Amino acid sequence: MTSFVVAGGCFWCLDAVYRTLRGVSDVVSGYTGGEDDAPTYEKVCTGSTGHAEAVKVVFDEQVIPAEVILNVFFTLHDPTQLNRQGADVGTQYRSAMFYNNEDEREQMQAALERAADWWPEPIVTTLSPLGTFYPAEDYHQDFFAKNPGQGYCMAVAVPKVNKIRASFSEYIQ
Repeated sequence: MTSFVVAGGCFWCLDAVYRTLRGVSDVVSGYTGGEDDAPTYEKVCTGSTGHAEAVKVVFDEQVIPAEVILNVFFTLHDPTQLNRQGADVGTQYRSAMFYNNEDEREQMQAALERAADWWPEPIVTTLSPLGTFYPAEDYHQDFFAKNPGQGYCMAVAVPKVNKIRASFSEYIQ
């Protein structure tokens, strides 16, 4: 199994999208990229910890290529928005990819370069070494499936899930 850690707005949307893909065995919502050694949702939401809301996507490359996982990332959010996604504003909502090793860094850099051809504005996604990944509180895990009628999910997550279903239909469960 392979895992990538990416951040692109609220982790609920990333989680909802990646869970629809064949070959993805787990998605863990969490926090990374900051200074606090005990981040919580409440602290991260202040923007003072430096953490991003992120997901760790665990997948089987025999079923879904790493390139597709990264292409989905650049399709499901707007990587040209600095420190925001739509109405979610703050550094915790930044677009970022976090790598474990040089191979992951190269794969993520290649994905960033591919995506630059898809977006008319410059991409602001950062590429950084993965420090500690802190899983978010239990109620954030698989949030969309547990709360499908929640307003944010209906207004923000559902359109992203539908976009990925249309663009990557061969990988949908």
